[in-house]
Amino acid sequence: MSEETAAKEAAASGAASKGGPTIFDKIISKQIPATIIYEDDTSLAFRDINPQAPVHFLVIPKHVDGLTQLSKSEPRHEQLLGHLLFIAGKVAKQEGLDQGFRVVINDGAQGCQSVYHLHLHIMGGRQLTWPPG
Repeated sequence: MSEETAAKEAAASGAASKGGPTIFDKIISKQIPATIIYEDDTSLAFRDINPQAPVHFLVIPKHVDGLTQLSKSEPRHEQLLGHLLFIAGKVAKQEGLDQGFRVVINDGAQGCQSVYHLHLHIMGGRQLTWPPG
C-alpha cells in the first residue's frame, strides 16, 4: 500500500462516526442549512457542498435504522434501498440529467466513506470518465 493510499484510508477511517449524530442527521433536523431539492417521508436529496460534477447531489434516508453503510444492509432495508435508488433517478430527471448520470455509494474506509450514514452521490451534467478513482 502506498503512503498516499494509506493516508486516504486513515482519513476516511478517522471520519467514521462514533455513534453520535452525523452532519446528515443535522441537515435532516434543519440544524445545518442545505440546499434541499427533494424531500419525502423517508428520504432527502440536497446539493453536495463540494461538487465533483456540474450537477452533484446526495440522496439519504431520513432514518438510519443501522444503515450506516451499504455493507451493513439487512433484509429489512430492502424496500428503503430501492426507494433511495428510485428517488435518485426521479431527482436526476428533475435536475435535467436526461443524457445520463452516475450513482456512487462509498462504503467503508477503503471505499472513501467519510460520513457513516448511508448516502448516494448522483453526479452528471458532463461526460464522466472511467475508471472513476
